[in-house]
Amino acid sequence: MASPTIGALFAQRVVIGVGDMSVSNNSAITLSTYALGSCVAVVAYDPLVKAGGLLHLMLPDSTISPGKATTQPAMFADTGIPLLLKALVGLRADPSRLRIFLAGGASVLCGNDNFKIGERNIRATTDILARSRIFPRHSALGGTINRTVHLDVGTGSITMKTPEANEKLSLAA
Repeated sequence: MASPTIGALFAQRVVIGVGDMSVSNNSAITLSTYALGSCVAVVAYDPLVKAGGLLHLMLPDSTISPGKATTQPAMFADTGIPLLLKALVGLRADPSRLRIFLAGGASVLCGNDNFKIGERNIRATTDILARSRIFPRHSALGGTINRTVHLDVGTGSITMKTPEANEKLSLAA
């Protein structure tokens, strides 16, 4: 059995809950969010400065709860995405270099989803990013399955787990 590397000994996982976000430029950090259903994860990575962020947004529009948007802006697409971008710029990331991965927006409720929250989250997320001239390189959106997403900040590697499979892709290339 091989000895662990120094990096593996100090590796840390930061778990991003529903309506939260985190950014990092620490190569030992993995940003993770679990069980995305109708929520959308916005994963952003700047390969030059090796800075990444993950936003787990829950709802498309903060106007339904301005008070909540003030205390928890990452809960909404319209307040969370600008917050994510600003935090990454604070780590010297350049919005023009950001590589984006989107996941979630599923319709996981049994029966008819009259509110179509997943669809609305997808539309709001892609519209807000497009207004900033930022377009996803990869996405896993819609459908009826939940997804778990991990971003390795040191490499830009993403692992996405679903009930059917595990997928890997890179935001560094």
